[in-house]
Amino acid sequence: MYKFVLAILSCCIFPFAAAAQTYLTAENISYRDQGDRYAMSRCKLDVYYQQEKSGTPVVVWFHGGGLTGGEKFIPEELKNEGLTVVAANYRLLPQAELSECIDDAAAAVAWTFRHIADYGGDPRKIYVCGHSAGGYLTNMIGLDKKWLGKYGIDADSIAALAPFSGHAISHFAYREARRMKPTQPSIDEFAPLYYVRADAPPLIIISGDRELEMLGRYEETAYFWRMMKVNGHKETYIYELDGYDHGAMASPAFHILKNYIRQHTETRN
Repeated sequence: MYKFVLAILSCCIFPFAAAAQTYLTAENISYRDQGDRYAMSRCKLDVYYQQEKSGTPVVVWFHGGGLTGGEKFIPEELKNEGLTVVAANYRLLPQAELSECIDDAAAAVAWTFRHIADYGGDPRKIYVCGHSAGGYLTNMIGLDKKWLGKYGIDADSIAALAPFSGHAISHFAYREARRMKPTQPSIDEFAPLYYVRADAPPLIIISGDRELEMLGRYEETAYFWRMMKVNGHKETYIYELDGYDHGAMASPAFHILKNYIRQHTETRN
């Protein structure tokens, strides 16, 4: 278990690309070819990539917003770092069912596996990441293999999962819809904890300060970390960012993600 502050992390991060590169953004690409009007309007993604570059690591980024709000964006912390970044929207509650939100996340990742080489990304180096609700979606599609399996993709092909303060129990918006209190936890088919397994992709769990996070989020994810380890998973890591609350923790968390990608890329190369 690790506790970090930004000053320490900043000392160990090196940019992926030292030389100046030209970056482009392809916007509002549909990752579904059919669906109702709402699905077709929300199921779009942006790709941020380097011109005339190939074989780059890829980060798929899911925004937060409690599964009821939020819009896709390319995080500033991932720009000019030698990465290809996919930022995806997904359907939101209550206009959609929770299963549709998760399915959209899986469809966006499946699109990435099939098409990212066209933008210079390496499909063998796809890292799935998200903050809050996006972290929850990251956990669900990475651990419960049926979501990506529907699209012919093995979830274990993901290079790593990096949830930033993402639920490990059932999401609070889902619990509220079932008339449960926000303080009443549940672990059912919509809880990542339900699918802990030894053969999942590497898992980088990051939370804010346990005293500043939402409703015991650090302890929730710490139990997630422990149960992955108990089940025999060899590459589960947990980080607590001292002094950062639920919203502020995302920015320093990117340093952990980028450092992991850099080390992983160097090892594979």
